Amino acid sequence: YITPTSQNENDSNIQKQLVQFRLSSPTGVMSLQEISIVAAAASTATLKTPNLSTKSNPFSPKSYIIRYWKAQIPNKLPIPYFILSKASPLPPLEFSLFTKLASNHTLSTHISSFCSSAGLFCFSGSTVINSGHPKDATFAAYDGKSFVNYGAAQIGGADIFKNYSENTNFASSGFTKYSGGSTGHHEGFASYATNANVATSNFTSYAAGITGGDGEFAAYMQSVNVPDLKFASYSVNGNDHPMSFLNYVDDANSGSEQFSNYAKNGNIVPVGFTGYGESSNVVGSTFSQYSELGNGVNDSFKSYTSNANNPKTEFKSYGGGGGNGGLDSFVSYRDRANTGTDSFMSYGRKSGSGKTSFVNYGKSFNPGSDSFREYGKGSAGQTTDFSIYGLNTTFKEYTKTGVTFGQYTKPSSKEGFEKVSGSLVNKWVEPGKFFREKMLKKGTVMMMPDIVDKSPKRSFLPRAITSKIPFATNKLSDVKEVFGAQDHSVLERVLTNTLSECERAPSPGETKRCVGSIEDMIDFAVSVLGHDLVVRSTKNVKGSKKEVMIGEVKGVNGGKLTKSVSCHQSLYPYLLYYCHSVPKVRVYLAEILDVSSKANINNGVAICHIDTSTWSPGHGAFLALGSGPGRIEVCHWIFENDMTWTIAD
Repeated sequence: YITPTSQNENDSNIQKQLVQFRLSSPTGVMSLQEISIVAAAASTATLKTPNLSTKSNPFSPKSYIIRYWKAQIPNKLPIPYFILSKASPLPPLEFSLFTKLASNHTLSTHISSFCSSAGLFCFSGSTVINSGHPKDATFAAYDGKSFVNYGAAQIGGADIFKNYSENTNFASSGFTKYSGGSTGHHEGFASYATNANVATSNFTSYAAGITGGDGEFAAYMQSVNVPDLKFASYSVNGNDHPMSFLNYVDDANSGSEQFSNYAKNGNIVPVGFTGYGESSNVVGSTFSQYSELGNGVNDSFKSYTSNANNPKTEFKSYGGGGGNGGLDSFVSYRDRANTGTDSFMSYGRKSGSGKTSFVNYGKSFNPGSDSFREYGKGSAGQTTDFSIYGLNTTFKEYTKTGVTFGQYTKPSSKEGFEKVSGSLVNKWVEPGKFFREKMLKKGTVMMMPDIVDKSPKRSFLPRAITSKIPFATNKLSDVKEVFGAQDHSVLERVLTNTLSECERAPSPGETKRCVGSIEDMIDFAVSVLGHDLVVRSTKNVKGSKKEVMIGEVKGVNGGKLTKSVSCHQSLYPYLLYYCHSVPKVRVYLAEILDVSSKANINNGVAICHIDTSTWSPGHGAFLALGSGPGRIEVCHWIFENDMTWTIAD
């Protein structure tokens, strides 16, 4: 309400008009006329906001959320700060303007200001560097550059990219026609984009027509959340320019690497992949027309995607199409990985006098799947040796000459799944990520996993805006237009992956929904649990990645089976949560103590899934704890910025 600073007629009229505005408006959206009234009143009146912070405008999205919370959850429990802090920061005027733009499907015309004002995570482009640079160059602690025609036709010298885009949120770089036509030039990429959240690099026509020299990618994109690499026409027509990929995309999550026309028509262009994708999670690599028509190509894949979780690699027309004298070796390829899929289509087809060795190929921890179709078909003098290869391998229309099969690995247990030591399991499942219910007892010392939220900081959007932004895979082109996502870009893949996960059919007994507004999250929780509910999250991140001691433990609903709705973040331009309810769970509140001092350092929230019968046998919980679906309960902590809703206790 308004207290005018002066009692003139104009102030009185403003006051009367403002009183007519309904704070409890179901949409929470103000018209431009109402906005102008507030703006006019601001210069002559003082807004009083009972029960709210003096800094909170009653017409802001955050204030509306407080009112919505009270209306939907009338049990007098306040809205927790960890939810309210995620509310949209849009001021009332911009809120109204962007809502109108979204309604008119013209939000994309103001996407930069929208992302900035609304606290979104939007992907920016790269600064273009176009130069033939005459001297050696060292790029340390750089970020977001595009190198076009950089180092072209250079004689000798070296460029070093060290600690490039390190620890950044979004690393975007382009190396188009880099070092093309140069002679004796060295390119070094060391610790490139390490620990970045989303990293994308495009090497198009890189080192085309190069002679001599070498390139090295060491610790490239290690520990990246969503790596996206494209090597298109890389080293085409190159001559004696060896390349090495050492510890490339190790420990990465959900990556994609594409090698298209790599080393095509090359002459003695050896490439070595050592420790490629090791211990990564769901990394997909595609080698298309790789080394096609190449001469004397020597490629080695050593410890490629070893210890990885469900890696997928496709070799299409690799080393074929008339290549001559190629030598490829796959040593400990996908060794000790968890499942995984590899496809070799037209590999080495119509090549001459080539040799390929598969040693310890596909000996995955849990059975994977490998397919060889038209392998070496039509080749002359092609020899292939399969020594110790894995289960579930199919060979269709492959060359019948020059192929030898050595030891075929059979499953070692009745179920076809090996049991391995904790050191190997820890490659895929972080210690403490899953634990048994009996561990939640006072005095227990256990490992706390990394519960720190590594997602980019974002805010929810008001429902008045999200309801007008397309959100469906069948409207992907419209979604891409809103956020300015280019075809085949990392943003397109982020959008596609999240939309697909949100549209995935629920598991048996699961109720799920993706929510991009606090209002939608509240509504989903209320639909499952009713209006008398409470939401909790682990208090802070203290104790993360350390041994901790469990203090007092309290079970929600007296420790009995209860209903809950858990919400986990998904990667998207605005804050988006995957919320779901699964049957038969118990929720616990536990004090987290320092092992040495016994001081309380955190208050954790843990959820125990009592029914695991529908879980996959290869689920990380069973890898870490042993056993299998339906045989044990599985517990885990609620991580930073995730949350679980239950009926008020």
